[in-house]
Amino acid sequence: MSSEDNRPVVVVERSTGLASFFWGALFGAGIALLMAPRSGEETREVLRAKGRRLRARAQDTADDLQGRLEGGYERAKARVEEGIDTARSSVADVRAGAHDAVEVGKATVHSAREELERRLSEARAARKAGSSFDPEEEDELEEDDVSDLEDDEEDTAAKDETD
Repeated sequence: MSSEDNRPVVVVERSTGLASFFWGALFGAGIALLMAPRSGEETREVLRAKGRRLRARAQDTADDLQGRLEGGYERAKARVEEGIDTARSSVADVRAGAHDAVEVGKATVHSAREELERRLSEARAARKAGSSFDPEEEDELEEDDVSDLEDDEEDTAAKDETD
């Protein structure tokens, strides 16, 4: 025997496996028909019933989800509206407080002016009566205090126009 006779031989089979798959599927279908506990009509009815139950459960789930989304939207909308109302109320309170402060300022300026005018008239009366009133003090009262009051009144009038 020669060395050529002892060489190993490799056999290659060319099969796609597709034929095996079809033979297996055919064999499995035949076994399923022989072993099925129900007739074809009964099986189709069971499948229809399960399909209806599945559709009903899917519809219930969709309705539940829609209800949750709508409820969440309504709650969020209510919270936003509540925040807007709170902000509006705060702005109104601040505006009312500012208006009250301006009114108090006006009243204070008015009473201070009346007090200065009263003191000025007393000083003029005392001067005419010949009392020992310092004329320089009267001039200071007339010029400084009255001009300050006039400036305050102009500022208050300007604020009133902007309100």
